[in-house]
Amino acid sequence: MKKILAMLIAVVLLSSCGTDKKAAVSTTAHPDWAYSTTIYELNTRQFTPEGTFAAAEAELPTLKDLGVDIIWVMPIQPIGKLTRKGTLGSYYSIVDYCDFNPEFGTREDFESFVRTAHDLDMFVILDWVANHTAPDSKWTENEGWHYRDSLGNLMVQYDWTDISKLNYENQDMRAEMKRSMRWWMEQIGIDGFRCDVAGEVPTDFWEDAFANLRKDFPSMFTLAEAEKPELNVNAFDMYYGWELHNLMNQVAQGKKNVEDLWSYFAKADTTFCAKAIRMNFTSNHDENSWHGTEFERMGDAVDAMAAFTYFIPGMPLIYCGQEYSNNHRLQFFEKDCIERNHTEQFALYTALNAMRKANPALWSPELGGAMTRIETDNSNIFAAMRSVELGDGNTNTVVGVFNFSAQTQDATIYMGENAGVYTCQHCNMPLTIGEEDHITLKPWEWLIYAK
Repeated sequence: MKKILAMLIAVVLLSSCGTDKKAAVSTTAHPDWAYSTTIYELNTRQFTPEGTFAAAEAELPTLKDLGVDIIWVMPIQPIGKLTRKGTLGSYYSIVDYCDFNPEFGTREDFESFVRTAHDLDMFVILDWVANHTAPDSKWTENEGWHYRDSLGNLMVQYDWTDISKLNYENQDMRAEMKRSMRWWMEQIGIDGFRCDVAGEVPTDFWEDAFANLRKDFPSMFTLAEAEKPELNVNAFDMYYGWELHNLMNQVAQGKKNVEDLWSYFAKADTTFCAKAIRMNFTSNHDENSWHGTEFERMGDAVDAMAAFTYFIPGMPLIYCGQEYSNNHRLQFFEKDCIERNHTEQFALYTALNAMRKANPALWSPELGGAMTRIETDNSNIFAAMRSVELGDGNTNTVVGVFNFSAQTQDATIYMGENAGVYTCQHCNMPLTIGEEDHITLKPWEWLIYAK
């Protein structure tokens, strides 16, 4: 696998960001380990009955067996008490950027967590809240660091009454934010950041902060909680695929269809830099707590949509508990442990992660293969192919066929010159796909083949 990765990296040139010549030259480069990876969102409070770093550390070998590589840890700093929501408060209401929430453990506990992850060849990125602080943060004592109204009161944003928005016109605040981010890289040894509401923070801050950090930490990985193309030109490696996620929910509910999916991909391919990685997901902490579990939103389409996030370009996300079929809306401001119900989802995600690693065509831009449509005679069938030259004269090709309907569908797929002998990624059995091949798929059934 390392040989394949090296060959692919050797032949890939820096991708263009549209037709803007200035935008085409990017200062970002994805770490070489990031292309075949899957990201896992860790909700420390709810992941284990103990809700601690130490308990989470004990679960890392299991996550390694699952096949995930990047552990995104939701914020772990102390939480504000002033106007706190619920009993324990929101992770995203931070009092001190360079300290640890005693609810989860000590600095030493988290450093041990990071060391163990690294020993397992896993990577840890920290959820970073740069848009706002808790209203009782010491930063509020610094004049001009936060927005205030005409009476001098700290200003909130949306209905987030437990936070106060930072003022990025203040250069002293900017400098301290950069210093705090560097502290986690230098002192704790994390591998990057997932940045909360990144689109609300000026793009030039991210560009400057990350450019300086990458001088010393060139393998740093960054994820923006945003769907804002300019952020992926010179700052972030990956963005949230919110629009696609919402569309997937609607397809599962019968409100949208296959053509809507293809329209989305046509638009996304021209909106974002070719090198920008979309994070594909069926759930995350916001979706689970506020809009319902994937089982509530997607019903019988859950497995098909999970497989879809692995087949399409981007990087798949697993939210804490999805591997155990957690069908429980986790409370956001209270202790509320995930349900470890079944092993079926663990087996599914393990197989999907193995499939992703074994097939470079499924890797993230710019090493993975572009997705091209395969013609069918049934509008309920999503059929596509991803293919990539490996650099040694060989080609890796993956075909995905999805029945995105609640009824059994008969269809002919027109493979043309791409016909041949493939290996089923579900059963590891060879299958010959003809130039015109008839298939019957049960409701929400999906097939992925590779050669």
